[in-house]
Amino acid sequence: MNQPALKKSFKARHLTMIALGGSIGTGLFLASGGAIASAGPGGALLAYTAVGVMVYFLMTSLGELATYLPDSGSFSTYGTRFVSPAFGFAIGWNFWYNWAVTIAAELSAATVIIKYWFPDSPSFLWSLVFLLLMFGLNFLSARGYGESEYWFAIIKIITVIAFLVVGVLMIFGIMGGKTVGFSNFQIGGSSFHGGFFAFVGVFMAAGFSFQGTELIGVAAGESEDPRRNVPIAIRQVFWRILIFYILAIFVIGMLIPYTNPDLLRGGIDDIGVSPFTIVFNKAGLAIAASVMNAVILSSVLSAGNSGMYASTRVLYAMAKDGMAPRALGKLNRRGVPVGALLVTTAVGMLAFLASFFGDGAVYNWLLNASGMCGFINWLGIAVCHYRFRRAFIAQGHSLDELPYRARWFPFGPIFALVLCIVAILGQNMGAFSGGNIDWYGIAVSYISLPLFVLIWVGYRWFRKSNIIPLDKCDLSTHPE
Repeated sequence: MNQPALKKSFKARHLTMIALGGSIGTGLFLASGGAIASAGPGGALLAYTAVGVMVYFLMTSLGELATYLPDSGSFSTYGTRFVSPAFGFAIGWNFWYNWAVTIAAELSAATVIIKYWFPDSPSFLWSLVFLLLMFGLNFLSARGYGESEYWFAIIKIITVIAFLVVGVLMIFGIMGGKTVGFSNFQIGGSSFHGGFFAFVGVFMAAGFSFQGTELIGVAAGESEDPRRNVPIAIRQVFWRILIFYILAIFVIGMLIPYTNPDLLRGGIDDIGVSPFTIVFNKAGLAIAASVMNAVILSSVLSAGNSGMYASTRVLYAMAKDGMAPRALGKLNRRGVPVGALLVTTAVGMLAFLASFFGDGAVYNWLLNASGMCGFINWLGIAVCHYRFRRAFIAQGHSLDELPYRARWFPFGPIFALVLCIVAILGQNMGAFSGGNIDWYGIAVSYISLPLFVLIWVGYRWFRKSNIIPLDKCDLSTHPE
């Protein structure tokens, strides 16, 4: 009797929009204003460009891995095969935790956003509605998730394009009054502001904004033709994201002085001072705040939806490999790992409920601990790709056999690895500055790093899992 299998549901358009949808969201619509206020328009542009280059190399590394071995376990599978089972175990659980807690964060954000229209409604009711929506889209099929994410991403892309068009018209004085020129870039005689620590802080924020692009590695396992569709998606996604982010920050920096205090206040509880809303208001679009509220709500639901899909698939893959309870490695007739989906949904809901206890202290710890996990995932991609390529050559293979080849090897993964380490170590540099060291801030910011190392070393100790020699790495591919 044939066992159910994951369905090959995603076309190239789904993969492109999954990666775009995972990275264009509140980081662009809200946090970009704070980045400009902290480091100035020049500092923000430089930080986002540097992270964009790093993401390019990570995407090409992931593309080489995902086209050669498309697998829904992605990070866990690659770590297990090309580094060690202990590394795969730690990366897999790190990835799952990161996105499971993200579900809770997005539920919290959505309940705040919806109160723009329904201020007196109960938060718990909305969180339950949104959780059931995310669960339902993922429970139906992978195609249900792919289609919903496609349309969520379309909304965001249309908004960004409209913003860029309106912004450029305003820069040249065609809309909203007189030509602004570069005056806002030269406030105080420089477009850079706040010094080194401010730049590093924006670098962190830029990294968080771009996180989500790696979801394409998980989705490749359910793509119709990953060897064709993944490279297409990677080529399109990188340039679109970089253009959207860099141009959007350039437009904001041209039109809004970085000294404007509203840029520091833009958050989910104050959509009216989002830099996008400010620019649309300056252009005379009276419904800007309401429209942006709806767009940001769709972004939050998109991020939660993606988190539920990705964490469910990685948990399922780890269960199949014996790194999670075996019961979670079963599929229903539609190819959905329902057990893994239920566990992930429950954890997301429990993390959300933690926000009601102790003034949110438990929830804040969970959320801050997940903040570094994304950079650890990226570091894992760089390490896995470096080891894979070296193993591929060591075992006598030709690079011509690769369906997609990442350029600039070994510079690409090494460059990404170094920047990820800088990002991880610089997570909360402000806690070390000044006269008194903020030990609580250090603990909250860096707790993920020792936890990751502990899980890795613990598994290695108990399972006697050593680094796999390059000539012994498993390079076999799944049957087509």
